[in-house]
Amino acid sequence: MKKTLLLILTIQGILMSANLSNIEINGTKVPFIFEEDKNLPIASMQLIFQNSGSLADSKDGIAKMTASLLNEGTKKDGSTGFATKLDNYAISLSAHAGKETFVLELGSLKEQFTKAVEHLKELLQDPNYSKETLNKIKTNTIGTLKRKESDFDYISSLEMKKMLFPNTQLSKPSLGTVDSVKSITLEDIENQVKNYLGVNNAIVVMGGDLNQTEAKKLAISVLSLLPKVEVKALPTIKAVAKEQIKKKIVQSKQAYVYFGAPLDISYDSKERYLSKVASFILGSSGFGSRMMEEIRVKKGLAYSAYSRFIINKTHSYFFGYLQTKVKSGDEAVASVKEVVKTFLDKGVTQDELSSAQQFLLGSEPLRNETLSQRLNRAFHEYYNNQPLGYTKEELKKIEAIKLNELNNFIKNHKEIAKISFSVVTGEKK
Repeated sequence: MKKTLLLILTIQGILMSANLSNIEINGTKVPFIFEEDKNLPIASMQLIFQNSGSLADSKDGIAKMTASLLNEGTKKDGSTGFATKLDNYAISLSAHAGKETFVLELGSLKEQFTKAVEHLKELLQDPNYSKETLNKIKTNTIGTLKRKESDFDYISSLEMKKMLFPNTQLSKPSLGTVDSVKSITLEDIENQVKNYLGVNNAIVVMGGDLNQTEAKKLAISVLSLLPKVEVKALPTIKAVAKEQIKKKIVQSKQAYVYFGAPLDISYDSKERYLSKVASFILGSSGFGSRMMEEIRVKKGLAYSAYSRFIINKTHSYFFGYLQTKVKSGDEAVASVKEVVKTFLDKGVTQDELSSAQQFLLGSEPLRNETLSQRLNRAFHEYYNNQPLGYTKEELKKIEAIKLNELNNFIKNHKEIAKISFSVVTGEKK
């Protein structure tokens, strides 16, 4: 395995060459992550705004609605006119809101990238703030929410979040509700842009067939348009440590089971590499995982069974789901509890650890093949307070894990046994 890791690290050393510097705009230092890659004649830019995703919503769904409006082009050109300008030069420009961040993403062929940046600047200076556009995105969003009323996976997942994170923004749908979407005004969206898309909470991630000097020049031309905003840190949200089950009876022949529990691991924990291996063995490795092996393969209780450790800056938790027959729902829930208890009490075997190490090390180059993958990884390393290139060090740590070290880590996280289950199911016959 050491030779395998050496090969992986050599490949990574060639591929992963992103670097971190700062761009200074009127006394504000903006983090700038960049990788030059001349393998293809393309270039890309991401403007990532921290503390600006759906967890910062002043009205439920406002971040998602803001992204939708920015995807409607400029007021001058309109949605169709602006889209045509982009399409004529194969430029992609989109906005999207996550839980913690808001992102503007731009990409094109290298020869069109300067023009692409100009179109991004047009969008920032003249968003399509019109009643017609607002009504259009409201109608689309409400239509999506109405359709989700009969999406049992969505319903079960949302109910689990309500149980696990009650009275927090995580318990609410990121798209908002029909009522909250109806209440959002153009002024709300204008204020969202003005108050959250700021130069002082921005991170720039760029790469492709351009050198760092020209990349910085283009980034500066965009950042200079952004205001300075009041940065409000997002609160840390703790999951409820409570064993509970909530059932919702619907017209369904299947049971949709979502479950979650606290996970006391911070986003910048030095033990994240151990959590990655533990999560892989317990439920995130497909047919080789404990969840799949015990619940589907041995007992035939579920069509699929999956779990993983979710670790973010604002919240961390143990998450999982399974789908089964209505009559098997209770037994499947009991089996999840049993699998987790055994995992905590007895830990993992040497064979399980060795297989996990082999897969995680061996598949690493596949997760770094493209420029976008490498830039995304570099961003997350920075965002998680890790030095760029930290993933290579993490691989070394994963390779060096001893069985007793991993099992001690697992036994120290008994909190994941405090599982909340949301079961959306049909009537038993």
